[in-house]
Amino acid sequence: MPNLNTEAKIFACAQSKVLGEKIAANFGESLGNVITSTYSDGEFQPSYEESIRGTRIFIIGSTHPGPEHLMEMLLMIDAAKRASARHITAVLPYFGWARQDRKDKPRVPIAAKLVAKMLETAGATRIITMDLHADQIQGFFEKPVDHLFASTIFLPYLRSLNLDNLTIASPDMGGSKRAYAYSKALESDVVICYKQRAKANVISHMELIGDVTGKNVVLVDDMVDTAGTLTKAADLMMDRGAKSVRAICTHPILSGNAYEKLENSKLEELIVTDSIPLKQESKKIRVLSCAELFADVMYNVHYNKSISSKFIM
Repeated sequence: MPNLNTEAKIFACAQSKVLGEKIAANFGESLGNVITSTYSDGEFQPSYEESIRGTRIFIIGSTHPGPEHLMEMLLMIDAAKRASARHITAVLPYFGWARQDRKDKPRVPIAAKLVAKMLETAGATRIITMDLHADQIQGFFEKPVDHLFASTIFLPYLRSLNLDNLTIASPDMGGSKRAYAYSKALESDVVICYKQRAKANVISHMELIGDVTGKNVVLVDDMVDTAGTLTKAADLMMDRGAKSVRAICTHPILSGNAYEKLENSKLEELIVTDSIPLKQESKKIRVLSCAELFADVMYNVHYNKSISSKFIM
């Protein structure tokens, strides 16, 4: 009789290969063999160089812009479907295009919904991701979504710092729920920054709601892009009497002159995960790996075990 137990295989998109290798090692498997051929005009074609028929495969890849990262994930999923993989799980440490989760003005797309449908149409049967920009994006999928929280990584590190007079801060009103969740876990106070934007990535005005005098402040956010909000908030809090300001941000996009802003700011430390590879090193950036978290969840998914213990908040 043939062995009907579904085998698990792990593959990684090019931009997430380093993280993929870490996840595979924590899972107890080696990373699968996939090669990508590229035409002179930039068109590319991934190819699985081993049989995946009847297997459960995990495809690891963050879909941060530019669009080639998302396109590679879609092509990897489609190739797996056509190669008769039994289960295809898209593992997206960072779910790109998530800031476009609603129509905030007329005649604009809802890109997060479009990306969700594209992943499902390509053939994904399950999604595993971490710290979505908006929780409701889970509802854009008709397939199961495991939405993990980087708090399982950050909280032990914050506790290890043994900071006195700890205060959690949200860099904007939208992140207040996340800040309150951290403050509850750490039994600390909360302050909130109120900001107004002139346009995307440009802050026209920022105010602080709460007192930070003599406090060790930790800003909490899901991503850091240009670092304008974080550095402006850190400088404001230090001017208002804070003892120190750190920031924890799950996804280090760090575009434009973000690294320069960080170096010139009063921010003591930026703590991130490796969901997106850093473009350059910085003495102010500490990277905590999310590989063990994803490997544990993938293992439990494969063996049909509960993953509820991974949801701290």
